[in-house]
Amino acid sequence: MAKPLELDEIWVERIKQILDGLEYGSVQIVVHDGKITQIDKTERKRFETTAAPQAQATLQAVKSTTKQKSKA
Repeated sequence: MAKPLELDEIWVERIKQILDGLEYGSVQIVVHDGKITQIDKTERKRFETTAAPQAQATLQAVKSTTKQKSKA
Protein backbone atom coordinates (compact mmCIF):
# COMPACT_ATOMS: atom_id res chain seq x y z
CA MET A 1 0.00 0.00 0.00
CA ALA A 2 1.22 3.50 -0.85
CA LYS A 3 2.44 5.73 1.94
CA PRO A 4 0.55 8.99 2.46
CA LEU A 5 2.31 12.03 1.02
CA GLU A 6 4.19 14.10 3.58
CA LEU A 7 3.69 17.73 2.55
CA ASP A 8 4.87 20.41 4.94
CA GLU A 9 4.80 24.19 4.59
CA ILE A 10 8.35 24.29 3.17
CA TRP A 11 7.32 22.21 0.15
CA VAL A 12 4.16 24.24 -0.34
CA GLU A 13 6.26 27.42 -0.46
CA ARG A 14 8.77 25.85 -2.87
CA ILE A 15 5.96 24.82 -5.21
CA LYS A 16 4.43 28.30 -5.03
CA GLN A 17 7.81 29.88 -5.89
CA ILE A 18 8.22 27.61 -8.89
CA LEU A 19 4.70 28.36 -10.15
CA ASP A 20 5.00 32.11 -9.57
CA GLY A 21 5.30 33.86 -12.91
CA LEU A 22 5.00 30.69 -14.98
CA GLU A 23 2.92 31.53 -18.06
CA TYR A 24 3.41 28.47 -20.24
CA GLY A 25 5.00 25.23 -19.13
CA SER A 26 4.75 22.40 -16.70
CA VAL A 27 5.85 21.43 -13.21
CA GLN A 28 6.57 17.81 -12.37
CA ILE A 29 6.78 16.66 -8.75
CA VAL A 30 8.67 13.43 -8.08
CA VAL A 31 7.65 11.44 -4.98
CA HIS A 32 9.54 8.51 -3.40
CA ASP A 33 8.18 6.66 -0.38
CA GLY A 34 5.56 9.34 0.23
CA LYS A 35 8.10 12.21 0.23
CA ILE A 36 8.74 14.83 -2.43
CA THR A 37 12.28 14.32 -3.67
CA GLN A 38 12.43 16.50 -6.74
CA ILE A 39 10.59 19.25 -8.60
CA ASP A 40 11.20 19.84 -12.31
CA LYS A 41 10.02 22.93 -14.15
CA THR A 42 9.82 23.21 -17.92
CA GLU A 43 9.05 26.71 -19.08
CA ARG A 44 7.99 27.66 -22.58
CA LYS A 45 8.38 31.13 -24.01
CA ARG A 46 5.83 32.26 -26.57
CA PHE A 47 6.43 35.27 -28.72
CA GLU A 48 3.90 37.42 -30.53
CA THR A 49 3.52 36.72 -34.21
CA THR A 50 3.07 40.40 -35.10
CA ALA A 51 6.69 40.48 -36.28
CA ALA A 52 5.99 37.69 -38.79
CA PRO A 53 4.57 39.96 -41.56
CA GLN A 54 7.60 42.26 -41.26
CA ALA A 55 9.95 39.30 -41.42
CA GLN A 56 8.05 37.96 -44.43
CA ALA A 57 8.41 41.31 -46.25
CA THR A 58 12.13 41.42 -45.46
CA LEU A 59 12.57 37.87 -46.74
CA GLN A 60 10.76 38.73 -49.98
CA ALA A 61 12.95 41.82 -50.46
CA VAL A 62 16.11 39.75 -49.97
CA LYS A 63 14.87 37.11 -52.41
CA SER A 64 14.08 39.69 -55.12
CA THR A 65 17.47 41.39 -54.62
CA THR A 66 19.22 38.03 -54.90
CA LYS A 67 17.33 37.20 -58.12
CA GLN A 68 18.24 40.57 -59.65
CA LYS A 69 21.93 40.10 -58.82
CA SER A 70 21.99 36.58 -60.26
CA LYS A 71 20.48 37.84 -63.58
CA ALA A 72 23.16 40.52 -63.95
